[in-house]
Amino acid sequence: MSKQKNKSRRPAAVTPASPCPCGRAETYRDCCAAFHEGRATAPTAERLMRSRYSAFAVGDTGYLLRTWHPTTRPAGLDLEAAQRWTGLDILGTTGGSAFHTEGTVEFRAHYSLHGHADSQYEHSRFVREGGQWLYLDALPSA
Repeated sequence: MSKQKNKSRRPAAVTPASPCPCGRAETYRDCCAAFHEGRATAPTAERLMRSRYSAFAVGDTGYLLRTWHPTTRPAGLDLEAAQRWTGLDILGTTGGSAFHTEGTVEFRAHYSLHGHADSQYEHSRFVREGGQWLYLDALPSA
């Protein structure tokens, strides 16, 4: 198993002209790549969540770490090379707009690992500091 630590790697399946992995009706170049490359910042907690999902899909650990709140951010991040992210369902949001400093996003992220389909459910908390949304942590399961 090959893992890379804190290095960006983009699986060949996602190109700038590909549909954005986050599920919005834009190309990766015109959607989440703008956030990953620092050309824009996510305006809402949901857009940050979507861009972080896309970062997992393209292997951009640098972006994941940059958008993780420093109080909960790990020192490093290893991504499973065999994991392919296949879809994102946003199940609900609270707050998280330009008028808020906190928000939550409930989602289900679909993936395939070694040919087996699965999904990850999370209800995430986000905070906005200095005009930038950051992932804080996951709420405990009810």
